[in-house]
Amino acid sequence: MKELGQHVVAVIGWEREHGWAGTREAIDVALAAGVGGFQLRGGPRHEVAQLTRALHAHSPVTLLLGADLERGAGERFAGAVPLPPAGALASLTDAEDAVRRAARITARDARDLGINWAFGPVCDLDFDNGNPIVGARSFGADPARVASLAADWIDACQAESVLACAKHFPGHGRTTVDSHLACPVQGDSLSELSTTDLVPFRAAIDSGVASIMMAHVAYTAIDPTGAPASLSAPVIRLLREELGYTGLVVSDALGMRSVADAYDESSAAVAALAAGCDLLLAPRDPALVVRAIADAMADGRLDGDQLAESRARRDWWATWGRWQADGRGPTLDDRTWAKQASDRVLRSVRGRVPWLPPSCEVVIVDDDASGAAGGASADRAFVPTLQSLGRAVRVVPGATAAGEGVLVIAVFADVRAGKGHAGISQGSRLTVRLAVQAARALKRDSLVVLFGHPRLAAELPDAAHLLCAWSGDRGMQEAAARALVT
Repeated sequence: MKELGQHVVAVIGWEREHGWAGTREAIDVALAAGVGGFQLRGGPRHEVAQLTRALHAHSPVTLLLGADLERGAGERFAGAVPLPPAGALASLTDAEDAVRRAARITARDARDLGINWAFGPVCDLDFDNGNPIVGARSFGADPARVASLAADWIDACQAESVLACAKHFPGHGRTTVDSHLACPVQGDSLSELSTTDLVPFRAAIDSGVASIMMAHVAYTAIDPTGAPASLSAPVIRLLREELGYTGLVVSDALGMRSVADAYDESSAAVAALAAGCDLLLAPRDPALVVRAIADAMADGRLDGDQLAESRARRDWWATWGRWQADGRGPTLDDRTWAKQASDRVLRSVRGRVPWLPPSCEVVIVDDDASGAAGGASADRAFVPTLQSLGRAVRVVPGATAAGEGVLVIAVFADVRAGKGHAGISQGSRLTVRLAVQAARALKRDSLVVLFGHPRLAAELPDAAHLLCAWSGDRGMQEAAARALVT
């Protein structure tokens, strides 16, 4: 039964108070179950590296250690290199070179951390402004351009011996529901998807992408049963037979409500493998899932030959990306380039960027706090960076700002799991309006710094001066702070 554990990718989450201590028992149980990999979430660079080296050393199988690295390893791990989101890189005139360099830095950073599997790039199209989960994670709305940039990212990442993972097949871009909260239903015809949503995935396949992550979205024109793509044999047959994909097929996280609300975890795991997935991402109870797989093998619900083929694919790719300490981490030049790229993607959407005096007031409007990943306060760098650049900063409520000089209003409106909306909430818009009015009453300039997609500027019409920083990642917060004082 232990070899069946290779279909499972367990999740390890670092905790601010306890580090990895709270996960030690779960890690031991997962290793004993023979899991084929782990997904890592969070942690300081040196602690992550220590953990991954121990995992590689003690696992009886060659592991795939993965993480969400769409915006560089700094998206997940403190001390790693943060990078702008895909949409921001795509906005540059030298986007192709920038995307390749970003992917190369991401992969080098990952290898240095002991990670050999990057969950990126996002191949979804940014079709709908109401989509709460794609946004700037995507390279854009044009299928051909997204396809080209996704292929560039995959080529550069895998050239550094890190597996890439194109997601989320067959496309999450047309949905207006966050699959972390419910199962979106997509009814467009296969012919429509073929000329749009599938184009980037075809390019990813042509680039030799190691893995493709399925969407937890129901595509009723392909599978009338309404099963999410991760659990849908017709959708995975489309990927395998029509598109000719021979690499790893991985489910999205099994704990997401799009699946968990309709299936118990064991049933979902068995259904995903029966549909054609090779790997099951982030089950809450890996050992229970392994037992469920064994039971389904015994009673004929799962085909032993099909699972053996899946394990062979996993072994091949795990061997291809086998981790070893090789000292190929990001260079000083890589880190400098990443900072410069973050500076370059900043966009002055409206008005100008006033110079910030030695003492200033900042209003924080955190529209991301409702997301499952928490708000900007979890990793805020904007104010500390201003302080490190010699500014005495006082954080104030917007409507009561009473100082002098420029009032800075930092609006965090990123795409975040579990947040459930794409735009800026009514409450946050009101807070911005009151802060601008308070500054105007005192004849003060106000500058809104938007940590979100540039199109959200239209929702903040009161802001005479608006600087867009695309996302609330640490690197973009630091870049925005630099722009205010240089």
